Amino acid sequence: MNSTDLIAVLERLRRPRVLVLGDLILDRYTWGDAERISQEAPVIVLHTDRRESRLGGAGNVCQMLRGLEAEVTCLGLVGDDADGQSLCGLLDQWHVKREALLVDPGRPTTSKERFIGRAQGRHPHQILRVDCEQRAPLERQLQERLIARLPELVRQHDIVLISDYDKGVCTPEVLRAAIDAGRSAGKRVLVDPIRGEDYSRYRGATAMTPNRTEAGLATGIKISSIDDAYRAGRKLCRDLDLQLAIVTLDRDGMALVHADGRAAAFPTQPRAVYDITGAGDMVLATIGVALASDLSAEDAVRLGNVAGGLEVEKVGVAVIPRAEIRARLLADRPQQSDKLVDLEQLALLVEAHRAAGQRIVLTNGCFDLLHVGHIHYLQEAARLGDVLVVALNDDASVLRLKGPGRPVIGEQQRAAILAALGCVNYVVMFDEDTPLALLQRLQPDVLVKGGTYAPDEVVGHELVKSYGGQVHVTRLVEGISTSGLLASFRQSGTQETD
Repeated sequence: MNSTDLIAVLERLRRPRVLVLGDLILDRYTWGDAERISQEAPVIVLHTDRRESRLGGAGNVCQMLRGLEAEVTCLGLVGDDADGQSLCGLLDQWHVKREALLVDPGRPTTSKERFIGRAQGRHPHQILRVDCEQRAPLERQLQERLIARLPELVRQHDIVLISDYDKGVCTPEVLRAAIDAGRSAGKRVLVDPIRGEDYSRYRGATAMTPNRTEAGLATGIKISSIDDAYRAGRKLCRDLDLQLAIVTLDRDGMALVHADGRAAAFPTQPRAVYDITGAGDMVLATIGVALASDLSAEDAVRLGNVAGGLEVEKVGVAVIPRAEIRARLLADRPQQSDKLVDLEQLALLVEAHRAAGQRIVLTNGCFDLLHVGHIHYLQEAARLGDVLVVALNDDASVLRLKGPGRPVIGEQQRAAILAALGCVNYVVMFDEDTPLALLQRLQPDVLVKGGTYAPDEVVGHELVKSYGGQVHVTRLVEGISTSGLLASFRQSGTQETD
């Protein structure tokens, strides 16, 4: 699948209601310059210039989901302390619903503090991480309160994501209640598991997203190849009654396995990897939103691959908004064959470009026997905006408009020639005599026509101006026209020889 197809997939994402169950973590970062080695001891001296707090663990999944424009409810546990208050404040900043959050005065809020240093202006790296946590299972009374809330919460949401960091919230009893509630309500339950050998606690979930190491430990299979990942995924589906197993394979992308044994590999593009922190959360969030939007598992994994790749380019946990995924896909300029799209694809692509703040230019015509006049016209049109769409009359409509003997060149060849031009972003075929239906659907910012027309003579000008668009007529190249060239060929007796 190319970037054009993936943009269309991205634009089909809805804004689902997502329930996140799991271990909330407060991530604190201390940034500075690693200037020297201390005279007191052989340790790095960090000259601090910035401190910040971010959501981690299940909290990070929540903010990742908000970046993807989902509605999010968080179900988990914090301590009755300053870190718990900070964590709740961050959830509020991201507009995450936390009415179901429990407070345990007897345990600290889980926190991880990272010290990140720069040396000689180079890229920053972690020097030290300090964890404050209690991994004991939450006490029985709190567990019962949490379980009691699950059935109603699950019914109110489109999907359940479980983010298990092994910090005490995701007990076997809580997991069983969440998975059973999901099955009873007909809602998918997607799990990001802990690292361990016994995954029986996740039996009956819809899908699971272990990484290479986690899947290897849980299945006893050393995963060195895609085929190994397939075997591990099939074993997970069989042993745990999963519908899907999605094994993330760092630089090798992802492997998707269905319960019926079908499997597919999804390689990732090479990335400059600065920090893998949060990549698994980003993948979980993206796949969760995609599945809740009724995308196929394959398309969900493709989007997860892109989002996870963007995450590892960041230092520390960072939210990758839907707009950034869109921008990355739009930046991957399509190959010639990718530019040929149908109207449904084009409508989604135009929406994506417009959401990225780009100006859409549309021109239409037969473009039979492409010549230098067409080239100048299309180049001028492209300079009027960011994205140039060429709407091409198909063979039947050219015959109606131009008469017998036209087109000289068939629609597929004409489309391929236009797509080969660097100034053209997309080519779409249409079978009407006028582009009015296309204009109504796409509403370009600029409608362009080449010739001796006045702007008010261009077909569609009234429609375009009605919504605030512009109409532009390009300059002619004197003495050059398709009709003139054909007449010249006929007079000289020129015949097609190849």
